[in-house]
Amino acid sequence: MNARAIQAKAGRQRMQVTPEGIALPAVLASRGTRFGALLIDLVIMGVAMGVTSLVLLLAAAGLNTATGGRIDNPDAELKSALEFVIILWIAAMFLFRYGYFLFFELGPRGATPGKRMTGIRIAARDGGRLSAEMVLARNLLRDIELFMPIGLVFSAGETDGVTWLAAMGWFMIFALFPFFNKDRLRAGDLIAGTWVVEAPRRRLEAVLSTTATARAGTSAATGAAYRFGDAELSVYGEYELQTLERVLRENRREALVSVHEAICRKIGWNPGAGDERAFLEAYYTQLRARLEAGMRMGKRKADKFT
Repeated sequence: MNARAIQAKAGRQRMQVTPEGIALPAVLASRGTRFGALLIDLVIMGVAMGVTSLVLLLAAAGLNTATGGRIDNPDAELKSALEFVIILWIAAMFLFRYGYFLFFELGPRGATPGKRMTGIRIAARDGGRLSAEMVLARNLLRDIELFMPIGLVFSAGETDGVTWLAAMGWFMIFALFPFFNKDRLRAGDLIAGTWVVEAPRRRLEAVLSTTATARAGTSAATGAAYRFGDAELSVYGEYELQTLERVLRENRREALVSVHEAICRKIGWNPGAGDERAFLEAYYTQLRARLEAGMRMGKRKADKFT
């Protein structure tokens, strides 16, 4: 990475303060990366819509052939079947348009396939967990920002210059919105209280200790054995696990101490001092094992409020 890239990335660094008062560094996604992610998602949506439309069209043609009718002059039975296929198509297009972003961004990763491919994700600016209201707000605004003006452009005829210019002006105002605020927020992010931040793919095992003592919950420094019961592990979920993962990866002393004290207070332990990382590694390992076991049984705990 050259000096200019390093300087540009430094300008995108922000601090997220979690509800527990823990400050965690975050890097805002670049505008180019966000645009690339959106293009990937639109292509995926377009392909899915096209395939679904083709399948339903073939189904309609099959119904027409099976009944010996004609699509342009169907009998009552065929007409009802074709109407049902049309309703299915409308419902499928509605789900692709509105459900695609909601489904993926409400997931534990907070990212659509396009965002995951480009290494970015959605994050709440207050450091908390993404709520359904946040994701819904930012995606409803996407209709106003993107789909409605594009639809107006295509609906305007070649001779309807005024409508075409109005639609293009509408589109450009929202398209350029991220260039006029320091956090690169689109209007949906501003309303929803979200950021789009970098989330590079990294294997946690390459960062955290993988020694036998760490996996067993034993401190290599003090020899203290950390074992947590089901009641002590059940208070947290996937979101808190991800936060703890970030704290361990960053390995900042003040964050380790703060998280250690927060967890101890939550589970009723005496925080003590001097062995915070060993405690957190042991808690992380055992919490992760518990959550993964639950997933294999079809049970998921999204966060401490679940």
